[in-house]
Amino acid sequence: MNFLSVQNIHHTYFTKASAATALSDISLTVEEGEFVSLLGPSGCGKTTLLSIISSLLKPTQGTVLLENKPVTTTKNQIGYMLQQDYLFPWKTIEENILLGLKLSKQLNDQTRAKAMSLLEQIGLTGVEKQMPRQLSGGMRQRVALVRTLATEPKLLMLDEPFSALDYQTKLKLEDLVSRTLDEFGKTAILVTHDIGEAIAMSDRVYLLSPSPGRIYKTFTMPDELRKISPFEARNHEAFSSIFQTIWKELESLEREKE
Repeated sequence: MNFLSVQNIHHTYFTKASAATALSDISLTVEEGEFVSLLGPSGCGKTTLLSIISSLLKPTQGTVLLENKPVTTTKNQIGYMLQQDYLFPWKTIEENILLGLKLSKQLNDQTRAKAMSLLEQIGLTGVEKQMPRQLSGGMRQRVALVRTLATEPKLLMLDEPFSALDYQTKLKLEDLVSRTLDEFGKTAILVTHDIGEAIAMSDRVYLLSPSPGRIYKTFTMPDELRKISPFEARNHEAFSSIFQTIWKELESLEREKE
């Protein structure tokens, strides 16, 4: 049984005057504990697909199953980490982290203690009573990760969570997120425009073609990259040739779009 199964997804956006097909015949599977990336030109439907997988958007056609159950019935089992951290500026870091637990009625002494412990594990000891404005962008994204993991979701959706950060902070966070998800055995899907990020963090990369979005090619990362940290992967001898291969495929898709 596949952990996540996306079956024959087709999605069209309708307006009074027109119909625009965003996705056509998308099928893919993700195993438990895998890290998968969605890569492709702008407008290929990556975020639409992420929204459908997380049940925020109902597809025109097709089904998404998480552990053999429709995602629409798997409440609180999918967590989101976005480009912006969306921390509430008037709440302390502790209040922000516990918000998901509170809303899902999971907040108790045990879950609170776990969330605070996770905050320490990712290197944010002593910030609980601070306000978001007192933290750097990278620290705020770490808080967003803790908030996401606190509710113990089975599947994490990462929608360009590092794209607003400076390069050095981005590299550090890639390592931190990768290590944290490995430690907790989490399954994740990343939407990114960054080829290097997709290669360094993923077990598999799905390259989508535009207008409408289809799975154009699938790249499985070699074991030597999957077993090391994203930072080490970027410096591995195998990285450059994989990057060039995906770059050329992406370039050809961009040309077709023009």
